[in-house]
Amino acid sequence: MKKYILDLTVTENIRLHANYVLIKLTQSDPLPEMLPGQFAEIRIDGSNTTFLRRPISINYVDRRTNEVWFLVQLVGDGTRKLATVKQGDTVNVVLPLGNGFSMPETPEKKVLLIGGGVGTAPMLYLGEALLKMGCKPTFLLGARSKNDLLQLDEFAAFGDVYTTTEDGSMGEKGYVTQHSVLANNKFDMIYTCGPKPMMMAVAKYAKSNDIECEVSLENTMACGVGACLCCVEKTDEGHVCVCKEGPVFNIKKLLWQI
Repeated sequence: MKKYILDLTVTENIRLHANYVLIKLTQSDPLPEMLPGQFAEIRIDGSNTTFLRRPISINYVDRRTNEVWFLVQLVGDGTRKLATVKQGDTVNVVLPLGNGFSMPETPEKKVLLIGGGVGTAPMLYLGEALLKMGCKPTFLLGARSKNDLLQLDEFAAFGDVYTTTEDGSMGEKGYVTQHSVLANNKFDMIYTCGPKPMMMAVAKYAKSNDIECEVSLENTMACGVGACLCCVEKTDEGHVCVCKEGPVFNIKKLLWQI
């Protein structure tokens, strides 16, 4: 897909949590095509300690309002500076980057979308795409506590939502792979994004139950176009750049010990 360098205008910056903001961006022309699972490299202006763009998953594309959404976790100087943008500010982005999730062969497939922490971000846009093709998804979202579960109303618009929290403050207590929805249903496909240990646990479950599974890796992606080699991952075809060949991979291609 063609990549664009765009100066987008902030329409909203919503503080969802002490450590998360939702930034919505637009432009006068229609936004380019973007696929669920792709990401953008966002330039951080005004930071003396941030020299590289930050890779952020595409959270949602609202064609009605011509907006692209980014769910940003505040983890360092770069994302904390990005979180200070205001309505009307300009944000320079490179998008769409990487390859997105594959769609089920038929809408009859039963699919489960598992997100953990900020890894829930790409699941929202994917959920809408699945619903549009007639495949109603099931979401399983995990977090440390109920305060860390984000955009639940938005997810509920596209499918059934189940949650886990480590402290038991919402949904079932424990980890996503322990949720009863897995024991009570037979899924044909699982998509997941989140901390690597969570994704590896999900991949192990999928493999042991003969379920197709795609994971969205969150390796450090400094350039976004496969030039800097920061995000290399071992696969059955050798070392590849996650930003260019991924970030979405079928678990059969990864050399994970699961």
